[in-house]
Amino acid sequence: MKTLLVCFAAGALGALVNSLALWQAGQLGIAHWARVAMAPALSAGWLYPRIVWGGLFGLLFALPFLKSRVLLKGTLLSLVPTAFLLFYLYPFKWHRGMLGMNLGMWTPAYVLVANWIWGVVTALTLRFAK
Repeated sequence: MKTLLVCFAAGALGALVNSLALWQAGQLGIAHWARVAMAPALSAGWLYPRIVWGGLFGLLFALPFLKSRVLLKGTLLSLVPTAFLLFYLYPFKWHRGMLGMNLGMWTPAYVLVANWIWGVVTALTLRFAK
């Protein structure tokens, strides 16, 4: 149970850092420069679900593989929320097209980098929590 709690908390922290990075990228004009229509406002309504989902995806870090390869594990597990977003949420729930292409051509790469931040922060948090 302790492992699951720590993994959830680490995933939530990773989601917070990911969210702040996305917000900052929007503020700095990086999203506009990349022609991706993702410049969210920093609000509780936008942030809260992201942190909860980040915590839920953080539970994947309880899987017993690549324990000594922290960055590789974070990178590989970041592909799970990326796939969920690009192949389920964007096309079927949010109607943004397959891979979120209605938001811009570089949306898949943008999401991949953002979720990589989540995966690495989550993995490093777990590494330093032990």
